[in-house]
Amino acid sequence: MTTTITIPTLHTENLSLRAPKPADLAAYTAFRSDPVQTKHLGGPFNDEQAFSQLGEIVGHWQLRGFGRFIVADKSTDEALGVVGPFFPPDWPEREIAWSVFASAQGRSIAYEAVLAARQFAYGTLGWTTAISMIADANVRSIKLAERVGCTRDADYQHPEFGAMQVWRHPSPEALT
Repeated sequence: MTTTITIPTLHTENLSLRAPKPADLAAYTAFRSDPVQTKHLGGPFNDEQAFSQLGEIVGHWQLRGFGRFIVADKSTDEALGVVGPFFPPDWPEREIAWSVFASAQGRSIAYEAVLAARQFAYGTLGWTTAISMIADANVRSIKLAERVGCTRDADYQHPEFGAMQVWRHPSPEALT
């Protein structure tokens, strides 16, 4: 018997973290095809790759029971990024991942979404720890990791992306 996972929707003051919708494909494809926005993610990617990667977000929920959300503007439902629990097979442990689209950068969108995703991972999923994997040159993500209270942990040698920094999130107890 197959169990289908329902992707929940989380709400913050300004955002909805929700399942991907067909209407998100254009914004997601534009993001994944942009060489500047994806330089730390192995990109740029073509339309077919972006379609598969968006499908991977949905599939991760089915295979792991958790996954990343589309971050959307609460009032317009415009897709602004992808944030949430993530654990692909080549990662050292479970992480809170984030990527925001160009239109969302510099507006504290990632900050608000990461806090909601971390609360979901700790409160709903019962995680007791989480990391975020960041490319050495990704200064914006390093600053966000620091802003949400992460501390630098060991480095990890990823088979495809090379050396990556591991940032450890505060424990659930440290956040109370």
